[in-house]
Amino acid sequence: MSAQRPVIGVFDSGFGGLTVLREMVRLVPNAEYLYFGDTARLPYGTKSAETVARYALGACHFLESQGAEHLVIACNTATALAMDAITSYAHVPAIGVIDPGAAAAAALSKTRHVAVIGTEATIASHAYHRALEKLKLQAYEKACPLLVPLVEEGWIDHPVTQQVAEIYLQDAFLHKDQRSDVLLLGCTHYPLIRPLLRKVVPSDVAIVDSAESTAYALAKKLGVDPPPASASASGATHASGARAVTAPSAPDPRPGTPGFRFFVTDSVQKFRRLGAGFLGHPVDNVEHVDLGG
Repeated sequence: MSAQRPVIGVFDSGFGGLTVLREMVRLVPNAEYLYFGDTARLPYGTKSAETVARYALGACHFLESQGAEHLVIACNTATALAMDAITSYAHVPAIGVIDPGAAAAAALSKTRHVAVIGTEATIASHAYHRALEKLKLQAYEKACPLLVPLVEEGWIDHPVTQQVAEIYLQDAFLHKDQRSDVLLLGCTHYPLIRPLLRKVVPSDVAIVDSAESTAYALAKKLGVDPPPASASASGATHASGARAVTAPSAPDPRPGTPGFRFFVTDSVQKFRRLGAGFLGHPVDNVEHVDLGG
């Protein structure tokens, strides 16, 4: 990578994409990060594909206008429903979260069966199913709509959250002849409950975090040699437990440390409050923007 710091625009419908940003900061600290959270119009899962594409294209245009040289679509719904439109429209390279996660799962799976969990919109799109099918894998897909509000409530290690996860996943690993040996986290909220999920799934099942996989894909695109992941360069964890991931304690623009600007379409105060838990340190330098309808 050149000595010049890359400017990376990150787009999500709200807060979850901050887990992707957290991983990117760990792997590519010497960068300027622009994060756009469309908090006024979430959730995207209730919107039509045309509406999601319109919102996503508007956000990408805004990030480019702020100087973004690379785009990361850190939203599973937008990646699933609008990635083709984004790559056609954008004037800079863009990557989403689905293909990196699928590739990481394919690199680990021996049974060629992968369980994917996500929001109802992401699962209904079958985007992960198609991505895994291209890699000659079979997908067991399960929508887990209650997990996002539990995470945003802060119940990341609560018995209720574990019970809900157990109910959702009870059928995913039953059939030995077609049993998944990888659990792919298809929602950017789920990395926060990865240690809890590690307790729920069988010990021989690897957990792939699409947020971390996407960060590795970005590092590769930028020519950065990243540190090794906990189980492989794919962003997986096994029964030994989840790797603790932390971002730098403060956004510092000196060389080798990241710079941040955050843009939201709704409450700045709420974003600061909830965002800190996703990113791993206080979220400052937040600006309110209005992109219209």
